[in-house]
Amino acid sequence: MYEVLKIILDKVVGILLLIIVCPIFLIVLLLLSFANSGKPFFTQLRPGKNGDIFRIIKFKTMNDKKDENGELYPDDIRLTTIGKIVRKTSLDELPQLLNVIKGDMSFVGPRPLLPEYLPLYSKEQARRHEVKPGITGWAQVNGRNAISWQEKFKLDVWYVDHQSFVLDLKILFKTVKKVFISEGISAEGQATTTRFKGN
Repeated sequence: MYEVLKIILDKVVGILLLIIVCPIFLIVLLLLSFANSGKPFFTQLRPGKNGDIFRIIKFKTMNDKKDENGELYPDDIRLTTIGKIVRKTSLDELPQLLNVIKGDMSFVGPRPLLPEYLPLYSKEQARRHEVKPGITGWAQVNGRNAISWQEKFKLDVWYVDHQSFVLDLKILFKTVKKVFISEGISAEGQATTTRFKGN
């Protein structure tokens, strides 16, 4: 029953929020357009519910600078000054409201990761795809990028088994708190997080 209600709430709240944050959205869009040579958005294929692939949209916080071999520089070098601020305040997630309205994502659920991780999951870890991915989730409010991949996946699967309206509200409130104190944004020694290489 809650799954049906959640679909309706996601769309209605998503549209309302997009209208409310429109001024902020436009300011960030403008600033990142200058910082990233006219490319304010970052899109990438991600697996959603049941592993179905969709295109996620975020604000682009890193430039495309490459070394002499044509390879992209590490994340910490490509992360722009305005990008650091946008990432620290989680404003880079704002365009995902479009994914929520479209139905690819929910406000709350396991974070959508890279498609190449799909064959690396254990059977239990793959259960994270039994629900829609979210802008925020149980793992995000319990460590985000500062905890190990195995810990993240355990928290994701726990959420799948305990999903409820009350839990989603709790996660959303804790997310707001995490954003204000900028906790768990990066893994130790990393600009973002390390890649998952399997179990």
